[in-house]
Amino acid sequence: MERVQFQQEQMLAELKDLVQRGLFTETEVKQIMRKRTQFESALVRRVAKKADFLRYAAYEMNLEQLRRKRLDRLDLPKSKTTISDYALVRRQFHIFERALRKFKGDVGLWIQYIQVAKRVGARGLVGRVTARALQLHPNVPSLYIIAASHELSHASPSAARALLQRGLRLNGQNIELWREYVRMELHFIEGMRRRWNILGIGTNAEKKLADIDTSMDVDIDMDGTADPIIVTDDRVETPEELVTAEKGGDLGEAARRAIMDGAIVKSAMYSAAKASPQFELFLQLEELIRSYPCQSHLRKTLLDELYHLLHQTIPSEPEAIKMFATRHLRELTLDKASRVRGLVDALRYANERLVDALGNPPNDKARGEISALYADFVQEWCRLPTLDAALKQYLINPNALPVLQATHLRLLLRNGAPSKQILKLARKYSRVTNSPDVWLARLDAEKAANDGDITTIWSSARSAVQSFPDKSEVEKVWLWGLDQLLLEQSMRDSSTRSIHESLLLRYVSDVVYAERMDNVERCKLIRRLPIAFLPTKIVWEHLFSLESARGDDVQRTVLNTTYQHWQTFDGVSAAMAWADGKEAVMIISKAAAHLPSEERARLQQMWNSRLNGGKRDEDEKEEIFSAVEEPMERMPITLTID
Repeated sequence: MERVQFQQEQMLAELKDLVQRGLFTETEVKQIMRKRTQFESALVRRVAKKADFLRYAAYEMNLEQLRRKRLDRLDLPKSKTTISDYALVRRQFHIFERALRKFKGDVGLWIQYIQVAKRVGARGLVGRVTARALQLHPNVPSLYIIAASHELSHASPSAARALLQRGLRLNGQNIELWREYVRMELHFIEGMRRRWNILGIGTNAEKKLADIDTSMDVDIDMDGTADPIIVTDDRVETPEELVTAEKGGDLGEAARRAIMDGAIVKSAMYSAAKASPQFELFLQLEELIRSYPCQSHLRKTLLDELYHLLHQTIPSEPEAIKMFATRHLRELTLDKASRVRGLVDALRYANERLVDALGNPPNDKARGEISALYADFVQEWCRLPTLDAALKQYLINPNALPVLQATHLRLLLRNGAPSKQILKLARKYSRVTNSPDVWLARLDAEKAANDGDITTIWSSARSAVQSFPDKSEVEKVWLWGLDQLLLEQSMRDSSTRSIHESLLLRYVSDVVYAERMDNVERCKLIRRLPIAFLPTKIVWEHLFSLESARGDDVQRTVLNTTYQHWQTFDGVSAAMAWADGKEAVMIISKAAAHLPSEERARLQQMWNSRLNGGKRDEDEKEEIFSAVEEPMERMPITLTID
């Protein structure tokens, strides 16, 4: 308790000053002292918890906000700065410093400390804290981005560039870091353009356009965070890379033109493509370049270079092929007349490139993926109600490829065309083809028309596609009747309950969680499960494990829906599987409240066993499971910084 008493003694001067200035009453000061004593007592426990530090810091932040509001309301005359003007902010920093001495490995805590320091304008502290954080966590890209952003916001692009380059040397595969590096270089170029226009030393081409602001897609009111002037304590200096560009003569002119043409950004993109040849990288860089406010000729030059790198780096990637083919469709201007003129050419270019890729795929595996992407492309444009009918007919050329024939049938089904007309067309398309895509579309048409024995037609489809080279596509035809026929039949007969469960497990694995199933369609199938197929406990458990294993792509709404159904069969197992992360305590609490005494005791035993495996202290275990007995105290455990 000596440490608590020491902290109390450090508070006396600031609390006395608050009372003397009339910002707090003596009663309020006593309450503040009592509350701080509780927090300090929690911090000196044998095993301190991060939540205690964060609660303490949040309390001090609220106290500082209250002090500021009362100071504004009282409208006191300006006077000499006293200890109460900075003591509460200083205490927030002191709490974070104490927390970081115990939790050096917590990156989130470092970031929260930096955000708090930024909010109160402690510029020097932000730099020191980010430097310490990077020393301890050199492989965390977000810290480099925060540090570089801080340098840019204080007019030091050279330091920001050095920080990002250092981060890229250690985290070369990180896409977010490369994106922010390219963004910084774009910002740097825009700062150069404005600087040189003011100084009157732009390139010859820019001098002609200097007075024509309407020809530039640049926000003139952009902030100057990319201004290349470095401000130090005693002087203002220009970065070395600008010395040559700002010289006169042909050498300076050539250097300025190279910078304005994006030479620095092109070099950054080349390095990014070499270090991290992923489609996601090119996708994010394209989005950045298209959305960044820069001159139109610079944007066009950079996009051309990006697509050139895309074609060189991952030419056989199906998504990259589609991105390259549809580039002109994303370049259409907002002007209606120009959009109409360019749409026809852009659609023709995209269609020809995709058809060529489909006819000459880089490998057999990519053929199926390109077919699916081409079908999605055609459906996406044909669904547009404003698209001209002639363009729709051009895209849907039934005599060209089986994938287009299948797409044509699905569009007719979606648009509500007469079932007999669709059925006639489907039978015509499937007569001379072994394409699983066409046969799947025909099976859907046959079921919609309800004309004939669907079981016999399904058997014919399985026989027709046997010679198709891609066996994964053939398997789709075999699985078509799994939910359409077999599951419905097995559900009706109680003697086949175990068979029904096995079929349903296969349906969940191979249909609901197929690789090409999008999230929207998957959610629809999962919502349909309890209504159509009566899944058992094992099925819900299997579905929960499949969704949890998706990593970054996991859908919390799907997990929650699955958990609610699973809980009706086995509340203990469902709660233990769902209890993870910050909401674990609340999930266990709610689950235990609805369980009978025996199952509740089993849940408590399993939960305590998990905590023992995590080597938590006894006080924490008691506190966590006490949430089952009574509601938790509603105190913040994380900081939300505006």
